[in-house]
Amino acid sequence: MKGRVLVVDDDADARGALAEALRDGGYTVETAADAFKGLGKVPDFAPDLMLTDLKMPGMDGLELLRKLRSGGYDLPVVVTTAFADVVTAVTALKQGAADYLTKPLDLTELSLVVAREMDRLRLRREAGLLRARLAERYSFRNLVGSSPAMQTVLKVLPQVAASKASVLITGEPGTGKELIAAAIHEHSPRAKEPFLKLHCAALAEPLLESELFGHENGALPGSSGRREGRLQQAAGGTLFLDEISALPPALQVRLLRFLQDHTFERMGGEETLDVDVRVIAASNHDLREEVAMGRFREDLFYRLNVVNVDLPPLRARPSDILALAIHFLRKYASEDGKPLEGFSDEALERLAAYEWPGNVRELENAIAHAVVLASGPRVTAAELPPNVGPAAVRTAGIRIPGSKMEDIERHAILTTLEATGGSTTKAADILGMSVRTVQYRLQQYHSAPKSELGAPTIISRRPD
Repeated sequence: MKGRVLVVDDDADARGALAEALRDGGYTVETAADAFKGLGKVPDFAPDLMLTDLKMPGMDGLELLRKLRSGGYDLPVVVTTAFADVVTAVTALKQGAADYLTKPLDLTELSLVVAREMDRLRLRREAGLLRARLAERYSFRNLVGSSPAMQTVLKVLPQVAASKASVLITGEPGTGKELIAAAIHEHSPRAKEPFLKLHCAALAEPLLESELFGHENGALPGSSGRREGRLQQAAGGTLFLDEISALPPALQVRLLRFLQDHTFERMGGEETLDVDVRVIAASNHDLREEVAMGRFREDLFYRLNVVNVDLPPLRARPSDILALAIHFLRKYASEDGKPLEGFSDEALERLAAYEWPGNVRELENAIAHAVVLASGPRVTAAELPPNVGPAAVRTAGIRIPGSKMEDIERHAILTTLEATGGSTTKAADILGMSVRTVQYRLQQYHSAPKSELGAPTIISRRPD
């Protein structure tokens, strides 16, 4: 059936004619002789749409509409009225009626109006279902991480989501910055509004300016017509700016102005637009060092960094590796229709021993790869990507056992500095050392003969 319609009219002939026409159109129909009986049928019949007369004794159509809304029923209501009462029908529209029809009713018009409202209802329900699925996908409880490092992050997310403040998410590539940004949006008061993304390193400056702020006709070579930018498209919602460190200096100035007063002009335009958008930015570079090197505006950094969410690399949360692996195994096994039970012991050992330089993204891809190749009830070590394995003999000639402690320490410091983009602060935090110790060791390595250093060293751009 096309849907359920409740017809409420005190005129028996009109009520019967409407019911017959709707049934002929494929709808399931119930009728009520007055508004009181109509209200009584709503809970059990659960109509998708109500068709009610406006003029009825005891309780009129307007009061029926108000009681429906106050009772929490959000179904579309189409009112019917005599031509002389059109003003009353307009009042009904202002109070939430979907449409009105004048008597005597045109059955063709009735069919079109009911079909249109049923289509709108279906679209709203589908949108609600998609919204529920998104909310579940980005639920904080679905963010896997029981390690202390991840629990520190997860603990603050509800407070961050509830606020209006700009957020800066930092962390290495693959740590899940976009996932966290989406989760913050889905749990914010803006959840029903757009969540748009823009990768600042993916476009040349003119195209990036157009994508962010929009452009007027002819502002870009080959462009025709006006184009809305992401800031305008995300009005009321959230804009996620990934790899914000790549934003050119001129656009940094324009973004700073927007963060200060929520206004901007389209590229090539003079009209000042005012929009309400929350900005969440992300970077895998140390923006403090970018500021020190003169590549990023300090005032923009502080505008973006009202709240900082720093995501730990996967190697800093080893207790989460197997939990994440099981999570991804269930996800991809379900998608591929494979009844996988888990991992073999050797596969678990390899997953736990690997350093995961690509972080959670690399782990997810590795599990997706393994699920495709899996032929038994459990994923075996042979079905994991070839590079996933013990970290013992990989770089700089370091072997355990077989290397001196000072060589191991040097290798740990230099590779960690390389992974953190040269940030001695982050390296010290990961290694459990003081910043002063890391800087002292760097001075030692820098002054040592190259023959003693083995692999090339990464020297911090500046002391933290």
